[in-house]
Amino acid sequence: MISAPADVAAAKAAFPGWAATPRAERARLLHAIADGVERRVEELAQVETADNGALLRSHRRGVMPRVAHNFRFFADWLLTLGHEDFETRGHTNQVSWDPAGPCVLITPWNAPLMLATWKVAPALAAGNTVVLKPAEWSPLTASLLADIAAGAGLPDGVLNVVQGLGGEAGAALVSHPDVRRISFTGSVPTARHIAGAAAANLTPVSLELGGKSPLLVFADADLDLAVDLAVEQYDNAGQVCLAATRLLVESSVAEEFTRRFAARAAELVQGDPREEATDLGPTIHRRQLDKIDGFVRRALDAGARAVVGGGPDTARGDLYYRPTLLADVAQDSEIVQEEVFGPVLTLQTFDTEDEAVELANDTRFGLAATLATGDRERAERVTARLAAGTVWVNCFFVRDLRAPFGGSRHSGIGREGGTWSFDFYCDVKNTVTAPKGWRDHG
Repeated sequence: MISAPADVAAAKAAFPGWAATPRAERARLLHAIADGVERRVEELAQVETADNGALLRSHRRGVMPRVAHNFRFFADWLLTLGHEDFETRGHTNQVSWDPAGPCVLITPWNAPLMLATWKVAPALAAGNTVVLKPAEWSPLTASLLADIAAGAGLPDGVLNVVQGLGGEAGAALVSHPDVRRISFTGSVPTARHIAGAAAANLTPVSLELGGKSPLLVFADADLDLAVDLAVEQYDNAGQVCLAATRLLVESSVAEEFTRRFAARAAELVQGDPREEATDLGPTIHRRQLDKIDGFVRRALDAGARAVVGGGPDTARGDLYYRPTLLADVAQDSEIVQEEVFGPVLTLQTFDTEDEAVELANDTRFGLAATLATGDRERAERVTARLAAGTVWVNCFFVRDLRAPFGGSRHSGIGREGGTWSFDFYCDVKNTVTAPKGWRDHG
């Protein structure tokens, strides 16, 4: 492993040349990286599944094509990035986005390459150089991305990958005085350490952190749709920061909803993530499974009731946790308030719209929320009151790169996506020009 300071030095040395590279050429190289990803989709999918246990079919059909799309989107957005000039007492204001410098990007293990390229693509498009630090539990596709970028013709030092432990390599990166931007996706405790290190150098940070998102199901909702949305929260073995793990269901339909949910959950196929029929694969690491099981055991000991699941699937091996739904949980309990990051949902009921919103907002997080209702006016009222960076109404995980993405409260700082990404990865400049004082060179 190259030391973290050496990678920052390489990024710093490469920055002037990359920043001066014309937009059209930067965009061309990002499209070339996307071409390289598309040529190696099967390889990337196989490696990612072996590395983190997510479904191979998802990597083949959705995730890896989305990786290529991330590069193409920001390459194209770069070429349209701009702001109309405006006048102030005859003076012209011109807004521009200047590359900031070396960026440290620290990414999680649950969707390693896709989440890395959400950061890498806009940072490179903006004219910055990058030091990418992937999670130590899922390092492989980041190194393959570096190979693809080099093969596409990206100049040396523009994209650097540091492998290592967060407490060692990551800490050295985020405290480095030559780093101009830090973007991190991960846990709240780690974010606190990163923010403290960045503060010493006044380095701007973008933090996408944990979630404890609600799914609100009103009695006027299409119940089959609501159940489908709820079961979808088991995707990637529940290892999804956006997952709506708190099911809040109107009392009058709670019994029927629970019956249908249990039936649908029973149809899920848990097994080898490389098999086409598998719906639920393993957790990434035994430490993660033990953490998940600890949450569930403490909840059961405190009086929760397992409607579905409730423990590991030991017949399948050491890394499988049965999809679980816990009822009879208190609002202030650990299982309701803390992020589990596994295939574990809780069920609570409400009687009024106000109560639903109160329950939904009653955590320290604010990453996302999902709402199932057949009433447009209710949807507008409720979404306006929810504390969340993204709200989905009668759908889930529809993500457009033009839209802002991020969380509120302890779910993060900042927004990325579209122009918001360039606002973060650039120094936004306004140049004011007077109408007079020019020499006539005619």
